[in-house]
Amino acid sequence: MKAEMDKIVSLSDEENIPELQKYLSTLTDDQLTNTITNSALKGKKVGTIIKGIFKGSPPSSTAGANRRLLLYQHCIPLCESGDLQTEVAADIIGLLMLETHTLSGPSLATLGSLFVDAIKVGKMSSGKSLELFPTVLTALAACEALSYGKGELSGEEYKKQLINSLCSSRWDPQCVIHLTTMFRDVPLSSEELQFVVEKVLRMFSKLDLQEIPPLVYQLLLLSAKGCKKQVLDGIVGYFKEQDARQEEEQKHGDSLDLEVQSIPQDQLRHVEGTAILHIVFAIRLDHELAREFLKGFKVMYNITSYADLCPFSVALLLSVARIQRYEEQVFELLKGAIIKSFKDEQLQQGSKLLQDLLPGHCSVAQMILDTVQNSVFGWDHVTQGLVQLGFFLMDAFGPKPGPFGKTTEGSLAVARTPTQQACKLGGQVLLQGFKMHEPIRGEILEQVLNRLVTKTASPVSHFLDLFSDIVVSAPMILLESSSKVTETFDHLSYLPLATVQGLLKAVQPLLKVSMSLKDALILVLRKAMFSSQLDGRKSAVTGFLLLLKNFKVLGSLASSQCSQAISSSQIQVDVHSRYNSAANEAFCLEILSSLRRCLSQQADVRLMLYEGFFDVLRRNSQLASSIMQTLLSQLKRYYEPEQDLLPPVKLEPCITAHGDQVYLQEPLAHLLSCTVHCLMWLQNTRQSANPNGDDSDGDEEEEEGYRSDLHAILESMTRRMIKCELEDFELDKSAEFSMGSSVGVKNNIYAVLVMGVYEVLMEYNFIKANYSKRCFEEIIELFSRYHKLSEILKEKSGKGRVPSHKTPRSLFSMGIISTSITVLFRDNTQSREEALSVLRSNGEFVRYILSVVVQKIQQLDETGHTDGPDGQNADKTFRFLCDMTSVLMWRYTNIPSVVEEGGKKEKRSSLSQLCLEGLLRIFTTCQQRYPNKMAQLLSTMGWTSKNGTEQDDEGDVVEMNYFYIRQFQRALFTQLSGGEEDFNSKEAQLLISILSVLSRQLKPSSQQFVQMITWTVKICKETSFEDSAFCKGLLSLLFNLHVLYKSPVGLLLELCQDIHSVLGDIDQDVEVEKQSNFAIVNVKTASTAALLVLSQVDRVLDEVDWLIARKKSQTASDKLGCEATQTAGRQDPVEKAVTLQLGTLLTALSELVQTALLLGTCTVTLLRELTRTYTILTTLVKYYIQVCASQHGSLPARFEKLVKLSGSHLTPQCYSFITYAQVLAWFSLSSSVAKLLRETKAIPNLIFSIEQYEKYLITLSKKSKVNLMQYMKLSTSRDFRINAATLDAALQEQDDSQVVSASSTQEPKQKKRKQ
Repeated sequence: MKAEMDKIVSLSDEENIPELQKYLSTLTDDQLTNTITNSALKGKKVGTIIKGIFKGSPPSSTAGANRRLLLYQHCIPLCESGDLQTEVAADIIGLLMLETHTLSGPSLATLGSLFVDAIKVGKMSSGKSLELFPTVLTALAACEALSYGKGELSGEEYKKQLINSLCSSRWDPQCVIHLTTMFRDVPLSSEELQFVVEKVLRMFSKLDLQEIPPLVYQLLLLSAKGCKKQVLDGIVGYFKEQDARQEEEQKHGDSLDLEVQSIPQDQLRHVEGTAILHIVFAIRLDHELAREFLKGFKVMYNITSYADLCPFSVALLLSVARIQRYEEQVFELLKGAIIKSFKDEQLQQGSKLLQDLLPGHCSVAQMILDTVQNSVFGWDHVTQGLVQLGFFLMDAFGPKPGPFGKTTEGSLAVARTPTQQACKLGGQVLLQGFKMHEPIRGEILEQVLNRLVTKTASPVSHFLDLFSDIVVSAPMILLESSSKVTETFDHLSYLPLATVQGLLKAVQPLLKVSMSLKDALILVLRKAMFSSQLDGRKSAVTGFLLLLKNFKVLGSLASSQCSQAISSSQIQVDVHSRYNSAANEAFCLEILSSLRRCLSQQADVRLMLYEGFFDVLRRNSQLASSIMQTLLSQLKRYYEPEQDLLPPVKLEPCITAHGDQVYLQEPLAHLLSCTVHCLMWLQNTRQSANPNGDDSDGDEEEEEGYRSDLHAILESMTRRMIKCELEDFELDKSAEFSMGSSVGVKNNIYAVLVMGVYEVLMEYNFIKANYSKRCFEEIIELFSRYHKLSEILKEKSGKGRVPSHKTPRSLFSMGIISTSITVLFRDNTQSREEALSVLRSNGEFVRYILSVVVQKIQQLDETGHTDGPDGQNADKTFRFLCDMTSVLMWRYTNIPSVVEEGGKKEKRSSLSQLCLEGLLRIFTTCQQRYPNKMAQLLSTMGWTSKNGTEQDDEGDVVEMNYFYIRQFQRALFTQLSGGEEDFNSKEAQLLISILSVLSRQLKPSSQQFVQMITWTVKICKETSFEDSAFCKGLLSLLFNLHVLYKSPVGLLLELCQDIHSVLGDIDQDVEVEKQSNFAIVNVKTASTAALLVLSQVDRVLDEVDWLIARKKSQTASDKLGCEATQTAGRQDPVEKAVTLQLGTLLTALSELVQTALLLGTCTVTLLRELTRTYTILTTLVKYYIQVCASQHGSLPARFEKLVKLSGSHLTPQCYSFITYAQVLAWFSLSSSVAKLLRETKAIPNLIFSIEQYEKYLITLSKKSKVNLMQYMKLSTSRDFRINAATLDAALQEQDDSQVVSASSTQEPKQKKRKQ
């Protein structure tokens, strides 16, 4: 063997080619292959031997060509065997590659087949010899003709056959990466490339997870040749599938078979992270790849199902956003997808039709939150994008400033609109990101604080909520960045008050732990106290009061309201050391002395102080002496000590003048209110803490001193205020109250102050009365004075053209109001009967208390809190709401409104009506502010389940809710049972509003919901009262319920028939068939009903439009080789639903369009809805044009019927209605109505939409080979615009007789009689 080896080497070195050829021809194939094998295994001279064999085997001779082929056939498996050293194998393959082009076509074909067969049986696992395959395929493609079977093929075709055969066979998972790498060097046509990419993507699932990233990398390099979209979709699709499997395994982990091989979550996430890095790297280098990626995402997000979006693709998008040129594009795409997802979800939730057609909804928000969770596994390249996305959403969808820059107060408990939900999502992304990723914490905090400081013109409540959540979730982490918070404090005096309040409330837990933060804040607040800006001083008061509430002095009484949401580890820093308590006391007293300066400032600053003192006292009772002394000395400034002088208060110092302007200087009533509440709270707590009164140190004596002083002042004020006449305050009937003069303004301020004082004294006497008849009589005396002044104010303000009087907010506290209505209506204690009769017998007082209840609940609904003690405490406020609900419900159901005939004659609300108004506001407020406590609220009204227990399970809650619905239904039925003259419209409307609110608690699938609809339909069918406001409420309730039960188009058709029947036809010669489906539609209510019907038509059109858009985008995405969805017998359910909805809608609109509607909003709205209907019909026609172009399907019979219906029943009637509306406008006495018709361009828009519809019908007829235009009758009355101008000119120039001749030029009516 060695001899042959040496011989070949020496002959080759001597360049003795003829001898070499001769010698090689003497060797058998076996000898030759053995020689190569031995030298290769030893790694000696193998290169020289192979070169020698090539030299001695000229390709021109048959023997030489065969020997060369033998060399290739032997060396390829030898290199794959794994027995050779890597360098040796690489040398052999390199030498073979150099000589490949010399091989003949048949030899190349044999080699190609050898490679394919080796791959099929899995002999190419090392992939060393695969480097040779591209060279073989390239050489093969260059061959002109090769015999194949019985015929011939070109080299290119033969190569294609090989690749096809290769991609159709089974690949060993170990060689997938090598093959993918190999194909990069093969010249491939687009068809061949597609074969290869599809095969590689199919192999993903067979590979080990660790092998995926390198394969992704190779596939991306391969995508440089083309098929970019396919490659990206395949990679994203694979990871989406893996995520779904992972999620499924987590859900059903216990129940799954043990044999199921699960993928460890952390391993999957790391692989995903690496794959994302590879893709982003490829996108940086290949902008074409980026374009394909973003284009694919745009198409996908236009399809309303978001089927291809997943946490992996979201993470990939966010990583791509780090490339500057794509940043804006990516965030705009994500923003669009998020808001669209929320809008679609809202649309689906509000419609039974859409829920039935498309049951599932894919939540983009959930995917984004999943991406945040997944990013924990080292996805640093995604986190930056998450931060940007969070702020992008919060900036784009945060609350906007209202008119004049005002903002609505209080954030709602539930995000209801899509924009609110998107803003909330941004906050969740940032909060989760803050908790999980240390590197981005500083940036998130800095950006949040920057926005609080810079966005002074727009509301920042969403950023305050986020900041507060960050503080609560990670206070200790935040302390590391306390310098950023301190910097923000420097801007406090320049920020809006609401921002300051929110910010200080949020940092409150940190102040307990960080002395430096607290000191920094105090310095800033002291500066702010002397700010030239009023808001700056108010901010200082807010901050100081907050500090007083939260730094307890040792020995302060425990109060249930003091609980703060701070962890125990933080609390122990301050509270347990004696020194800190002493320091706290000095600190608090120092703050109090700063706050006393405010008592000489503007009314607004003083007001804040008075509203805050009660909470401070309750949290820090040790400060009682200081606070009470302050209040007493302030009160004495305005109190008349001479007992015989009237009035007991000095009003002059309470106002100040600046030029001609008069301002309030001292909110006296609030000062008095604060004093009373502090005094009574202290008295109660001292009594409960020390019932025997045996403690008598100096403090106690001092406290007794100011307590007796204050009681004496309040007693004296009560006595003297009862004696006072209005003349004593110069506020009798002759006084001027117009807001135009300074005297009027002064008198208005005086009146409000005096009324406030009366209210506070009523509350004081009520608290201390202990059901004494004398005290209650004094309360009624005080009230009669209050009432007299209130009436004068109402009367005087009503005389102006614009009523300027707005009832000032009552100073009664929520607690006292809750107690007083309970004792007025529900207290049956025998011993109190006589005293309570004093209050109960005064009807005006009872009415007043109820009106204050309504006012307080309204304030809670609008702002989330109420004035006075406990107004900011959500739990206490809810308890008061529960108590009030119980009393109001009892009062309304147990005392029939018939008893109160007086109310109706006086043209004002009866007590029952006030109770109802209170209940409605409570239910609405509860749904807005306490959405999860509705059941708890209803349970306080005394309902018990059938088994005698209070409500607990869900079934009981539904039953209880329905029980109260039935109560209100009975009340409404009683209203409707009387005659129309006894009908109280306002009360009926309130009942309907309450039913509407309560029905939202029912599940649309429940039996109770169906019963509710049945009842509402019955009422609509049987009630014939001519009251348009009641009709509007009732029909709105019906529509809102019906749309959650089934599509309302059938209902709309019946209502349109009724409206047509009631109002008559536009052609006076046609007599409309009398029919009445719903008695609620009559001459008085028909216009109201028509407007409601049209708004409902608009809603149905929204749904239809959405469905068509969805179908269109699906058709577009399915274009690539998808079979026709339409078969001759079966129509797609969505298409069927769209056609049926539009069919019924067209019939309904054809009824309305023949109705003699009055000219005005109703007519313009109808014309708009008709325009929209034709626009949507055009969209549907365009969809079928698209279907015909891509699938060559036949048009459904239903669609043809729809086109026929539009041509026969709607279009001709539209033209008649246009003529009718024009004639009405010409003869209309009201120029504004004609102007409305002109300015809205309703008629030209309608004509245009009809013509567009017909234009596209012609196109569809050509595409589908169905003559759809046979159903269309082209109108001849399209010159109506010219007629109008002619007629206007005639009216100006000639007399009435010529008007007749001009109008007779109108096209003769082609009206069919109604069948």
